[in-house]
Amino acid sequence: MTPLTIAIQAGGKSSRMGTDKSFVPFLGRPMIEVVRERVAGLGDELIIVTNKPDDYAYLGLPMFGDDYPDTGPLGGIYTAVNHARHDRTLVVACDMPWLNRPLLEYMVGLREAADVVVPRWDKFPEPLHAIYSKACLEPMREKLEAGMLKITAFYGRVSLRFVEREEIARFDPEGRSFVNVNTPDELAAQQE
Repeated sequence: MTPLTIAIQAGGKSSRMGTDKSFVPFLGRPMIEVVRERVAGLGDELIIVTNKPDDYAYLGLPMFGDDYPDTGPLGGIYTAVNHARHDRTLVVACDMPWLNRPLLEYMVGLREAADVVVPRWDKFPEPLHAIYSKACLEPMREKLEAGMLKITAFYGRVSLRFVEREEIARFDPEGRSFVNVNTPDELAAQQE
């Protein structure tokens, strides 16, 4: 199997949380550390995409700022794939503390099946919980330069392998993997 890069997206504005989501305590630890622990050892390289490298320096991981600033998650995914040392990159968000290790391992096993391996829960893809190949770079760059920032806008130009609900449910019956914590209320609810 081809080597794999894991990229944690930590570039969001966290406006609904009121403070940087990465460092909000989740079950007693900063959320970024919970996410890092969930993906540790899954790949051959672990990187962070952030425009605030000083805040994350204590983690001791390679960090990359957005190649296309202010382009939201699509720009962050592009940056991760562009700077990854390996052809395939598993991209996850820093605000998804319930990442399911067996599901991630299952997806990693599918990484050569298509240019994008992405879960689809309730009919919608989960692009911040997906694996991208370097073949996605040019189609993503075209969308970024055209100002078309919907993450899935480039999907028509690459091969896709959807991980469907039936597959996901074997590992994560409630789809908790895809819960992201955006507000203080959501944070409180997820820690009960």
